Amino acid sequence: MSLTLLHKLTLSELQRKFTAGDVTATEIVRAYFLRVAQVEPKVNAYLTQCKDAALAQAERLDQALKGWRKTTPMMAMPLAVKDNICTEGVRTTCASRMLDTFVPPYDATVVAKLRAQSYLLLGKTNLDEFAMGSSTENSAFGASRNPWNIQTVPGGSSGGSAVAVAADECVAALGSDTGGSIRQPAAFCGVVGLKPTYGRVSRYGLVAFASSLDQIGPITKDVTDAALLLGAIAGHDPRDSTSANVPVPDYLKALKRKDLKRLKVGVPAEYFADGLDPEVDQAVRTAIEGLRELGADIREIKLPTTDAAVATYYVIATAEASSNLARYDGVKFGLRAAESKDLLDMYLKTRAEGFGPEVKRRIMLGTYVLSAGYYDAYYGKAQAVRTLIRQEFEAAFQTVDLIVTPVTPTTAFKFGEKAQDPLQMYLSDIYTISANLAGLPAIALPCGFSKAGLPIGFQLIGRPFEEETLLRGAHAYEQATNWRAKRPAIR
Repeated sequence: MSLTLLHKLTLSELQRKFTAGDVTATEIVRAYFLRVAQVEPKVNAYLTQCKDAALAQAERLDQALKGWRKTTPMMAMPLAVKDNICTEGVRTTCASRMLDTFVPPYDATVVAKLRAQSYLLLGKTNLDEFAMGSSTENSAFGASRNPWNIQTVPGGSSGGSAVAVAADECVAALGSDTGGSIRQPAAFCGVVGLKPTYGRVSRYGLVAFASSLDQIGPITKDVTDAALLLGAIAGHDPRDSTSANVPVPDYLKALKRKDLKRLKVGVPAEYFADGLDPEVDQAVRTAIEGLRELGADIREIKLPTTDAAVATYYVIATAEASSNLARYDGVKFGLRAAESKDLLDMYLKTRAEGFGPEVKRRIMLGTYVLSAGYYDAYYGKAQAVRTLIRQEFEAAFQTVDLIVTPVTPTTAFKFGEKAQDPLQMYLSDIYTISANLAGLPAIALPCGFSKAGLPIGFQLIGRPFEEETLLRGAHAYEQATNWRAKRPAIR
């Protein structure tokens, strides 16, 4: 197969070719870096590229496999990793000047799992600084651009990972999702994004934003690839106190059924209210009818506290961010301001110089809601509402197996369109936040295009640790449609 065509393959297709010996690891790396050189100047998906290291690793693999070809699912697979996930010996910046020169001395657990299978790290992808944003415009190193229209944002915060997958600059990528940061950019870029159940995938080595909400997950070209990559990174980790000791099933087995018979799918009216773009509304409703045609029992459900989710999230997430980001003080690692008068001056200058405007905004908001006299009024109340949201989902899942919703209220918007209005930007995640607050698994996948040619996605939400049901529903829909075959025309 021509090197110029390898980048078009899905993870499962490339895996089969490599296992069969039809392509070498070295050929894979060369093919992907040819593609990166072609489109990266237009989309800015990567903050760090690992070409030399990837080529050296590929050559070692090819040499080791001569004469005896025993492979693992991720062996020689060219992946990208969001730049808030630690990679030993490879710069990890969180797209912040604060960590511009930080090189971790260890791998995150997800990276260690992939390294144990001899994956190929192509590079670290761009994001909103410290994963705080919905457009990747908050990166200290320039925004990533949507390959479907480079005048529009790719979403965030895992925008670079979604762009790299959509533009064929890697076969799959890891992102992190605190309030929609995998699913929203996946929807904007026309790819698949899966947020696992909280605790399903280790957070050890993920630079913390909001520790009770963050979760690492895959961004892929199709649902089969999402199942493959989730299986490679999921599992209990004693180094993460929030990691769940729950068996990891074979997710590929969930994809064998092609219909959705006996599957009950709930449609919450609250997710189809004012503010939803008509084109998005129509595409998602058409997808729901597609689920019905596949045999799903479609039922209307109620999630009445949905309208409080954004406010609840931005109290809890900013409070946790204020605490987590206190460690960046110029003493232990990262940026240290020069020419400080004393220790306090060094603290102040370091944080002023190292953090961007959005990170400062969230730290100040979080510090405020945790301060004396306001803790009960804001943080305590937000936690109570969070419990209510989780209970509403638990009640809904007594009668349905999956919940279907839009991913975003609009398609990808233009650069600068919401940058000066934080509230409008925050509302970009209105349909994704609740799954994080409740700790539920959720997947975003394509279901159409706007008249302007921009992707539209829909979301399936499942019960805790029932990713198999989620993948079954998503895969059945995907196989019955042709949206995954459409690729951006960027050259």
